Order: sequence, then structure tokens, then C-alpha cells
Amino acid sequence: MKVFFHTLGCKVNQYESQEMREQLKKNGYEITEDESQADVFVINSCTVTSESDRKTRQCVRHYKKNHPESITVLTGCLPQSFPDAAKELNEADIVLGNRSNGRLTAALNEYFISGHRVLGLAQHESGEPLISSGISDFEERTRAIVKIEDGCDRFCSYCIIPKARGRVRSKDIEDIKNEVNLLAENGYREIVLVGINLSAYGKGSDLDLADAVFATAENEKIERVRLGSLEPDHLTDGLLEKLSRCEKLCPQFHISLQSGCDRVLKKMNRHYTAAEYAELAEKLRKNFDDCSLTTDIMVGFPQETEDDFLDTVNFAEKIGFEKIHIFPYSRRSGTPADKMDGQIEKSVKARRAAELADAAERIRQDFFKNQIGKTVSVLIEGKQKNGKAFGYTPNYTPVQIDGNVDIRMIVDVKITDFDKEFCIGHINESHR
Repeated sequence: MKVFFHTLGCKVNQYESQEMREQLKKNGYEITEDESQADVFVINSCTVTSESDRKTRQCVRHYKKNHPESITVLTGCLPQSFPDAAKELNEADIVLGNRSNGRLTAALNEYFISGHRVLGLAQHESGEPLISSGISDFEERTRAIVKIEDGCDRFCSYCIIPKARGRVRSKDIEDIKNEVNLLAENGYREIVLVGINLSAYGKGSDLDLADAVFATAENEKIERVRLGSLEPDHLTDGLLEKLSRCEKLCPQFHISLQSGCDRVLKKMNRHYTAAEYAELAEKLRKNFDDCSLTTDIMVGFPQETEDDFLDTVNFAEKIGFEKIHIFPYSRRSGTPADKMDGQIEKSVKARRAAELADAAERIRQDFFKNQIGKTVSVLIEGKQKNGKAFGYTPNYTPVQIDGNVDIRMIVDVKITDFDKEFCIGHINESHR
């Protein structure tokens, strides 16, 4: 029996889809990338915005309409957060939730035996452990994602994730090591550590994020360790000092900003000021050679004025981010921000997002220009339609190169130019 996966949302969801793939393969299922061949469709949902919910509903209905004899499984964050809404989506034959992903095979067996709809919507509980079967592969990817943390205790005013994911919990260090060893044996040379609130790794124990980084770097075959999205107020001086001692840690940090205006940050229930964020950026660049910073910024939060927005644009230019992910604020039922006065019109949010995107592109081009003349290592990701290879440096600069190179190779490249999307590089003769 063949299974097709459709994953929406973040890197944690991508990881959990891989866990479910491996679970099914161990139980005799075949994974297919061809929708027309599938007997089972698994939709791993995101619910971070109402638009995410709309896309999930659209996916479920699409697969059931086009393949009425198939089995459609809905899991992930939407049913976990809004079980009643998920139950109303009658096109889903099986409804689980991210806490019940490990029951996917059992749920399919139950459906085959009974022929009746299966609902497995267990809620998160305080003090629950991080349950993970781990992965040994990441399909055709050049780098492997490893989830080491789940849950969030922050309760930002716009965010439903604490409800969707429960409280902070962390993966055991030995489990991380074992998982990384399997991935290294399967040819992966870069590991990306991810979590819902990754910088909270180890909360309630004697461990911290640096311990997980060093555990990952222990394997000699792993050449790079990269971190997923981080929260600025968790990155203490002590943690930065420990992280700076890991030579394999990539000097690229995705530090969520959301706004460069203190008034808006306070309404968002973020736990830092713009000045504190700027101080952290300075420390990162001091502690890590050739460091780059990427971020998330939300525009059009309730009551955000034009001056507030301009504060954010000016702050982004001051920090000099390598890349900015821009999100117009989307109302999310069940959050305090959804009930706030001063909701911003969609057209205003779209305009602000476009203006910030223009500024972000100028900042990115300045970053690219500053890379010219550097000799860097590039992990080859693939080839473009023009036949040229591309990949990423440790600080996540995208580089396009000529040459006969294979995916997952790491080559030494001198950057000589740049265009809108890539730096342009030439391979050194003594590449690996």
C-alpha cells in the first residue's frame, strides 16, 4: 500500500512527517511522491494562522475529491489545537494530532478492520516527555533536520502554538547522539537542530542548547551543525560563550524579531526590547567569525502605526539581516491579539509587507556585496535549470558555481560576484 505525504508549516512538521514515513515503512507501507499512485494521503497540518487552516482544509478536500477511494489522514497542529473543527472536516477518514503521530500505523489498521472513521485526539499534558522515534534519513535532502525540543511556554499574544504543542520538553542527549550517528552513516554532513522553542532546550534540567550542539558535533562524519529559529532573550552571555567553542557550529543565527518597535513588542508579549536585540546582534557578531543574522518580522499587528512600522524598517536596516521572512499579521482565534482593538486593514498590511520586502532586498544585496573576495566552503544542494550547481556556506550565503560537483559535497569556493538570488563563486583547485 502506497502513502503520499503533504506537509505544511515549519521544520518541526517536516521532521515529524519523516518520522511517520519511517514508521510506515517499517510496517510494510511504501512511500510515494506520485499522487496518482497513492492509496493513503497524510496531511500534516499547520495552524499558526487562519490562512494555514484554510490551506489544510483545501488539501484534505482536494485529495478526497480527486481520489475518493483513498484513505485521507489529517494530523498535525490544526486537529491538536482545534479538535472540534477537525472533526467537522468529514473528508478526513482518520484524524489524529501531533501528540498522536506515533499511532498512525495503529490508526490505519483500526480503519481497515472497522471501516469506520478513526479519531485519535489526545491532548498535551503538563510534564509529558518528548516522545520521538527518531529518524535515520531525510529523503533527498542534503542536510538532515533533527528535532530536539518541543513545546513553548512563552504565550506571545498572537500565537496559538502553546496550545498546539504543549509545554517545553527536550530530547535526551543519548537519543540525539544515536540519531545523529544513523544520519551520519547515511551520508549526511550537516545537521540542523530544530524545536518549537529551540533555545529553551534543557529547561528544567542541567542541560542547555550548547550541550545538544556538542553532542551532535561529536560524530566525526558530521562537518556542520546548524541551529533553527531562536528566541533572543534565551541567548545569555554564558550560552553564547559555550556555543562559540564548537568549531562545527555554523555562524548563522535565525533570531526571531517580529517588530523593531518597543511599543509593538510589548503588545505582542515579546520579552525583550529593540535595544536588547541590537545588543545581542553585536555580541553574536563579536563571538562568531563571519556571522550572519536572519529573522522573522510581522507587519500590521493590531494598533501598529505608520511610525511603528517605520521603526521596524529602520531597525532592520540597522541590524543588516542576511534574510528576512516577512509575515502580515493574521488573526488567530484563541489568542489575545485576535480580540484587540485597532485591527489593521488587509490592504495596509499588504503595503507594509511590500515596503519591508523592498528594504529587505536592499539589505540582502549589501550583504552579498560584502561576501565578494571571501573563500568559503559550500555544501552542494543541487543544480539549477541552467546546469550550474548551488549550495550554502556555513553562514547560509547561497552560492552558485560552475563545475562538476555532486550533491552533499562540500567544496571550497571563492566568491567573485553576486546577482539578485546568489553570490557567484569559482571552485578552488583543492576542493574536497
